[in-house]
Amino acid sequence: MSARRRIEVGEAAALIQQHMPGCGDTRVAIADATGTILRETVTAERDQPPFDRVTMDGIAIRAAGVANGSFTVRGIQAAGAPPTAVDTDDACVEIMTGASLPPGADTIVPVERISRDGDRAVLESGYTPEHGQFIHPRGSDHREGQTLLSPGTRIGGPEMAVLTIAGKTEIRVARWPRIAVISTGDELVDIGEPIQEFQIRSSNDRAIAAALELHGCRTAVRARLPDDISALRATIGELHDTQEMLILSGGVSMGKYDYVPQILEELQVELVFHKILQKPGLPMWFGVSAAGKPVFALPGNPVSSLVCVARYILPALELALGLDRPGSYRVRLAEALEFRPDLTCLMPVQLEHGRDGEFLAVPRPTNTSGDFVSLAGTDGIVELPRGQDAFPAGFIADFYAW
Repeated sequence: MSARRRIEVGEAAALIQQHMPGCGDTRVAIADATGTILRETVTAERDQPPFDRVTMDGIAIRAAGVANGSFTVRGIQAAGAPPTAVDTDDACVEIMTGASLPPGADTIVPVERISRDGDRAVLESGYTPEHGQFIHPRGSDHREGQTLLSPGTRIGGPEMAVLTIAGKTEIRVARWPRIAVISTGDELVDIGEPIQEFQIRSSNDRAIAAALELHGCRTAVRARLPDDISALRATIGELHDTQEMLILSGGVSMGKYDYVPQILEELQVELVFHKILQKPGLPMWFGVSAAGKPVFALPGNPVSSLVCVARYILPALELALGLDRPGSYRVRLAEALEFRPDLTCLMPVQLEHGRDGEFLAVPRPTNTSGDFVSLAGTDGIVELPRGQDAFPAGFIADFYAW
């Protein structure tokens, strides 16, 4: 394949995945594990529930004694308290939800079905409890040693609960690569600095770093560089040496001050492809250094830059991290859309629920590829294939979240 020709979207994604190195792993305390990708198998510390668990406030009895109609209360047992035995058919223990089933008991009668007469609990007239009711049997959720979580699982709220009941204090997770996010351009001014009428605020570096952080990356560093070939060469070279992945925005097209491709070539970053048959983001550049480090050079226009991050960089990173369900899912267009250029359309959308509960993607086209304000409130992009210029309402498309 000639790296110089324009390539299709699917081919670009495949080439990136082919050249992405695998990510290592590290051990973290579970307090630091939220959003990370699990790299070990988590098994049950013990049976769950670890005892026959009572699921209703009431009394614990022997079903054999129901015909008596009343029971002598031998004590009260709360959740977390040692069990009190029910040793005769006419005895009971007042019990609370979550408590361990008292030895000798086999049935729970809800508090609403009894009345108290001193130390006697009397069943409601005509009420006959079912043997074994309101008891969550030991080990009925899972058994000791059973697999609870597998490698590739992203740690969220439910997974954190599982890690807790497994008794984990720390776990092995995928280690995010050290990533440098670099914005280039003399026109860029950071927030908090004086700005001239011919300058703009530098937004791409913060936007890309935020997108990475939302997916669990806490290792990205940002840099903002002028269109000065010496400064670019020195800083990009230093960041290549100290980081494991570079994401640049700006200076990647064909302009007189677009120095990035030249500098990357000087730094012996081998070009894999330059330009993708898509809109926005056609000038995207991707290569791999002699040290095996991936380098992404994105267009400077904010919409183009963020679209390329969502379509290519985030899915490739999720695969490298070992996520078991990376990439996109499919949605339907909420309304018809026309797109005339002979390019793949990467359209910002807002997701809504249709009448049947299915996700619908409402197109939110931007005014230009610099109109990043229009992206606020959108959820991601849909990919509409090249070679088709009209897409009806209901058209099924791949969706990529910001």
